[in-house]
Amino acid sequence: MNIPKNAQKGWKEYTTLVICCTSVLLVGIDMTAVNVALPTIDKDLQIGFSLLPWIIGAYTLPLAAFLMLSSSLADNLGRKRIFLLGLIIFLLGSALCGLASNFTYLVIARALQGVGASMLNPVAMAILAQTFPATKDRAWAMGIWSGATGLALALGPLVGGLLVNSVLGWRYIFYINIPIGIIAILLTLWIISEKRPEKNQPFDVLGQILMIIFLASLTYALMEGETLGWGAWTIISAIGLACCTLVWFIFHQQKTPYPLLDLAFFRSMPFSLANVIAVLAFASLATFLYLNSLYLQQLRGFSAFRTGIILLPLAICSVIWGPINGRILSRKGSRIPLMVAGFGFTLTGLMLTVTDASTSLIWLALAYGLMGIANAAVGAPITYMAISGMPAAKTSLAAGISSTSRQIGQTLGVAITGMMMSRVQEGNLTSLGSAIIQGWWIMGLYGGMILLLGLVTTRKQRL
Repeated sequence: MNIPKNAQKGWKEYTTLVICCTSVLLVGIDMTAVNVALPTIDKDLQIGFSLLPWIIGAYTLPLAAFLMLSSSLADNLGRKRIFLLGLIIFLLGSALCGLASNFTYLVIARALQGVGASMLNPVAMAILAQTFPATKDRAWAMGIWSGATGLALALGPLVGGLLVNSVLGWRYIFYINIPIGIIAILLTLWIISEKRPEKNQPFDVLGQILMIIFLASLTYALMEGETLGWGAWTIISAIGLACCTLVWFIFHQQKTPYPLLDLAFFRSMPFSLANVIAVLAFASLATFLYLNSLYLQQLRGFSAFRTGIILLPLAICSVIWGPINGRILSRKGSRIPLMVAGFGFTLTGLMLTVTDASTSLIWLALAYGLMGIANAAVGAPITYMAISGMPAAKTSLAAGISSTSRQIGQTLGVAITGMMMSRVQEGNLTSLGSAIIQGWWIMGLYGGMILLLGLVTTRKQRL
């Protein structure tokens, strides 16, 4: 029996939404599962606290650095094509991570994963914007897409903990990406249609190089400053290089006819605010994920699998709140979701500052539930604010800038956390606990800034 044309169209739209959510699952599960496995990876490869953050940073750094290039490639060469390429590179990096025999090998493979991941989420957002052109439909789809992040938060710690404690081990955290990715590739080939641009634009090669140098030198300085000493010539050189390349990058973007980052986008107040909030929100999330794994496993002595179970309130609340948040966004605008997010991040950080090795699991469940709501609340409004009002031909680039801000936030969050971890002496639980508490205060500060921006700079409006 033939499917009616309208029904078939709706079926393809919702299947496209599922495919895009799968990319969130791939990136999100990898991030959360690896955080749970960090203590085990440390023990297996003999890495040490000071180098552990690089396992996360090696992934988030190229992810942030190549997002805008990936978005530009998608606008020029086709979104479906770049999305497929990202899936293939991500799966290759995942396989190499599973085969890693030492710290250096693992970091290189994680960087390859990051390059692949840079081609997934921003392009997926642009595909959704193209698939759901109506404003309210788009807001609803973005809410579902953000809710998929909550599902990743649910699956990542559980799957990671289960694998770490099984005979398979932590390497299968990376191998599990392969079947999921293959399914996503097949569905993309089958369902998503390609919409090629009429005219290609030259790529900003110099801008891309400057962006990579800026992020790499800044991250290195933050993560190694405490270990090597802030007065060390390598750290001073890295900070100087970061400052110089940032100035050069801004100057170059203003002069080149085809910039990697169109600074004119930032004339839009909602777009600028969305990116500032994205940096703060994902710095808070990265801080939480990294420190919480150390807190539960190193200080509390819980297994990786039990750590995943304890984190369930975060995932459950995130999954539940995602669709609700989408409806609030479509009816009331950005203010309420942003204030919910800011309040959630702030209160979570404050609640965790009073934790120790004997804190009640009920108290932790409440804090983790708030974190889940905050995480689900912030994704949709900053995505919508970033792409709202942009020309259809520029949605990939706008989404890419938004995603870049998120990953810069994650990279800075991990780098700042790594700076605190470098002070921890191996086996000294007192110094570890002190560093973790400092991290919770910083996380609360990020949340307070989001709350302030949501309160002062957004207004109630219907989409």
